Amino acid sequence: MVFRDIPLIEYDPERISIINPLSILDTTNVPERCIIPFYGSLLTEFERMGHLHKLVSYNSTVMEEIHLYEMHYKGERIAVMSPGFGAPFAAGNLELAIAMGCKKFIVIGSGGVLNESIARNKLIVLSSAIRDEGTSYHYLPPSREVEANPAMIMQIQEFLVKTHVDHLVGKTWTTDAFFRETPNKIKARKAEGAICVEMESSALMAVAQFRKVDLGFILAAGDDVSGLTWDQRQQTKNATFPERFFWLAADICLTL
Repeated sequence: MVFRDIPLIEYDPERISIINPLSILDTTNVPERCIIPFYGSLLTEFERMGHLHKLVSYNSTVMEEIHLYEMHYKGERIAVMSPGFGAPFAAGNLELAIAMGCKKFIVIGSGGVLNESIARNKLIVLSSAIRDEGTSYHYLPPSREVEANPAMIMQIQEFLVKTHVDHLVGKTWTTDAFFRETPNKIKARKAEGAICVEMESSALMAVAQFRKVDLGFILAAGDDVSGLTWDQRQQTKNATFPERFFWLAADICLTL
């Protein structure tokens, strides 16, 4: 490892680490396909309704209990895991899911838009992410962006086109600090081609590349940060959208 002025870019390609996900888990027969939805309350409701059943639980003294769920959908088994919040937590949970045996992932969530013309809940298939967070640099050498899996982008797009689901394909900006999305930074990220902003995708793409698993990320357009003031766009919120988005992800999972 080469020392740099900034520790974050001291990438170490060593694949063996002191703490390994496999050392803290009892592996079991889990489905290879997994949905990772950034809608925690939806999973609680689905478990209550009997759609999801806990398959594996991991207890921690420093954070809430982590669950890998299983559901039977159209005759197939699909795993479901809540990613938590922020790049470190989401990347750690993805590591656990991979260690348990999941190999193909569809991630769904919402994010801010950098262009007011992108309507709320418009789907964005992420093609790449600007790495303005810290976690991805522990998995891939330093670079400005990380590319999404081209084959996964193609499969997701093919399904959305076939089922007539309106969508975009584009670059996102992943940041660790949503209270520091300043006008200057937003202008700069737009100039780089980003059309949305969120907090996890570049880290998840990096983990997937490092662990050699397939991962696709679909973002739903949420609030608008493209103007001089924050537009939460509450008036166009749809309470049933997360559930419909989840089942769309399940259908995409079946094609993987």
